[in-house]
Amino acid sequence: MTAPTVATVGVHIVDILARPVSYIPEGQDTALVDQIRLTAAGSAAGTAVDLVKLGNEVVSMGAIGDDELGDFLVAVMTKRGVDVSRLTRKAGEQTAASILPIRPDGGRPSFHVPGANLGVTSSDLDVARLREVRAVHLGGMDVTFGLGDPAFFALLDSLRADGVIVTMDLLSEMPDLLGMARAFLPHVDYVLPNGSQALLMAAGLTTGGPAGDAPAPGGDSPTGDATGGSIAEVSAAAMALLAEGPRGVLVTMGGAGSLVVTEAGIEQVPALKVEVSDTTGCGDAYCAGFITGLLHGQDVLGAARWGTAAAARVATGLGSDAGLTDLESTLALLT
Repeated sequence: MTAPTVATVGVHIVDILARPVSYIPEGQDTALVDQIRLTAAGSAAGTAVDLVKLGNEVVSMGAIGDDELGDFLVAVMTKRGVDVSRLTRKAGEQTAASILPIRPDGGRPSFHVPGANLGVTSSDLDVARLREVRAVHLGGMDVTFGLGDPAFFALLDSLRADGVIVTMDLLSEMPDLLGMARAFLPHVDYVLPNGSQALLMAAGLTTGGPAGDAPAPGGDSPTGDATGGSIAEVSAAAMALLAEGPRGVLVTMGGAGSLVVTEAGIEQVPALKVEVSDTTGCGDAYCAGFITGLLHGQDVLGAARWGTAAAARVATGLGSDAGLTDLESTLALLT
């Protein structure tokens, strides 16, 4: 078997999506929709599928149940080309799943069961396999509580010392969970929250000045995403996270693009204009594009543009991997 380029570690979810949904029917009435789809999703599984589509060899690690949803997840990820041989099947547990009624404007409320993701521990990981890769992506460390331990942090530090790039994405928007995830910041190279997550994760941290005193990023947009606060507020939050140890903080903000925050300063990368069908998985795709860019020798800002293009592709279809086919067509959006 070919040595993997990237390992994704963390959250694996089955998404059940319907589009378009403008209301929930009363009683036992039926509403007709245009499309229903099942996909591999979550900050580890969804990113793994996207990474493969962008030309990477990928192994994914985490926990799923021994149920039919787990069978589906294994089958679909295998079909997409992800090595799932290191996934742990937890006897008697349910595979995490979400039901997402996608609104006509692409918005995505959800019904979610966390399932086996809550029980992931370091013992579920193949350390030898992790030492073979060029990048490790941590997906959903705010809900995989068992990975927030000193032994795992020591492993991440060891991997980074050997030249492995470690990135981290988040899943929830729950203050207590995001606060706990701050412990990972000294042990990763890049953290990629959305605007809300950045603000919640940075709560209680200081940057030496109020949010309004943050350096102004490039670009003209005065606001972040709908729930992520202003650019100044998100910039200050990102700087607070940067001070905790990572090399960079990349904050995704929907139609406002993303902020790239490093020691060199703050840059705003604009979103690409596409016809949005569904925003599910855009963050996972951004991570996949960003990681792929780094592995192709792009600097952080260039890799962020690759992430932007991947996210734009996914937004055009239904589900976490829709619209994304290959690296060449993805990068064509940037020309």
